[in-house]
Amino acid sequence: MHQKIALVDDDQNILTSVSMALEAEGYDVDTYADGVAALSGIGRHPVDLAVLDIKMPKMDGMELLGEIRKKDRLPVIFLTSKDDEVDEILGFRMGADDYITKPFSQRLLIERIRAILRRRDVAQPDAPADEGANAIKRGDLVLDPERHLCTWKGQEVTLTVTEFLLVEVLARRPGHVKNRDQLIDAAYGENIYVEDRTIDSHIKRLRRKFRHVDPTFSEIETLYGVGYRYKA
Repeated sequence: MHQKIALVDDDQNILTSVSMALEAEGYDVDTYADGVAALSGIGRHPVDLAVLDIKMPKMDGMELLGEIRKKDRLPVIFLTSKDDEVDEILGFRMGADDYITKPFSQRLLIERIRAILRRRDVAQPDAPADEGANAIKRGDLVLDPERHLCTWKGQEVTLTVTEFLLVEVLARRPGHVKNRDQLIDAAYGENIYVEDRTIDSHIKRLRRKFRHVDPTFSEIETLYGVGYRYKA
């Protein structure tokens, strides 16, 4: 049985091109041009994951997510066109699983969808709660790539897919400096153009999330003009 994706955007070009790309990867796709139609449609025809634009007529993406969260924990990826919207997303208590900034690579979106659905599958309620065999432990940090779970001093730190990949690549080699290009490749894959400042924004938000759990967190170090490293 094919997994089903809800694609919600008021841009018809995005609905057409992205739905074709997803269908070519074997997904079933339901498309909606506004939040109200999507809420009604998802209620009648449940999906496995939703891709939501933020700025839409009638009901914006965050309002839609709020309504969805009243009923279930449907995985959600936001499409955003401005960096300040990302802070708004991350500050939104319902939380999205990830966000992608427009203009975006369809291949990147498909990879994110796969990662989130894979994470959901290994985090089913009947799955054992023990750390995965491939968990990475660095002092107080534990990363479980199979479950996409991150804890610091025993407390969960909720990360997007992109943030998790960045922490993982840094923590695998403590003390080893990763420049921005290497971090972009790790988080987005090769041959996808992302501005350097995007990585800086991710690192800033990562630190904020860890410091929300532990105000003394200082493991991710900046080497100005070079890159970042996880403290050895």
